[in-house]
Amino acid sequence: MLAPVRRALVRQVRATFNDHAKGEKPVPASDDALFPPGSVIRRVHGDVTSMMVGGIAALLTQMLHPKALSGVWDHSDVHSDMLGRLRRTARFIAVTTYAHRDKAEAAILRVKAIHEQVSGTLPDGTHYRATDPWLLAWVHVAGAVNFLDGWRRYGEPRMSRADQDRYFAQSGEIARLLDADPVPRTRAEAERLIAEFRSELRADDRTRSFRDLVLKSPAKSVAEAPVQMLLMNAAVDLMPGFAREIHRLSRPAFPPVVRGATFGLAGTLRWAFAGERYRRTSKTTA
Repeated sequence: MLAPVRRALVRQVRATFNDHAKGEKPVPASDDALFPPGSVIRRVHGDVTSMMVGGIAALLTQMLHPKALSGVWDHSDVHSDMLGRLRRTARFIAVTTYAHRDKAEAAILRVKAIHEQVSGTLPDGTHYRATDPWLLAWVHVAGAVNFLDGWRRYGEPRMSRADQDRYFAQSGEIARLLDADPVPRTRAEAERLIAEFRSELRADDRTRSFRDLVLKSPAKSVAEAPVQMLLMNAAVDLMPGFAREIHRLSRPAFPPVVRGATFGLAGTLRWAFAGERYRRTSKTTA
């Protein structure tokens, strides 16, 4: 009786993350990926809900750096296709985490080639370029902290400090291949690096426009609107306090309600995908 419900949920999630018009399909996991089965990064990046919440929080945090914001604002279609931006980020993470290492390395080379084309001048006249190792370090650490904290909140609240350090060490391998520098290898190093960046972060009219573009983007359907609103509130709740303050955002009115509902959503999607894995295994062995 519940199988159709499970399949419908899986289809909906896959439609969100994969652009069928481009022929995109879910990224198959390989035993010969950059990270082996059982690695911490696979555990963190494999959860749909925590990655969605962490991804939104990461994007809002990353864009507090004026150079990161200008690179996206001036050189992408984010104004008209925010979903496309989120899809591309999610796919890059999936490919570099789970796909065969050849595909992962090819994806990294594509991103590096794109970065070579991205440069410009800030409104105050400061030059920026996407290949700047220091800027890449900010984008990486702001993303890694939010993805990890999303997993800790909605997937593994008692995650050990040692496993958190392993996550930074493993995700840092991709950042180094993208030429980021410095790249933290532990949670403590990540927190110190973020503290170093604090003086460079700010918000202006363009930052606030981007913030609203992310948080107030209309849902694709009436049915999806409540889930989207929940995820946006959960992302604002997850963001580092300093990032919320710079964005002039407040925590949701009832954080326990938001967290409880998001935790419920996470459990429901894990249940749905567990059924999908069982169905696929049964077909294979039948």
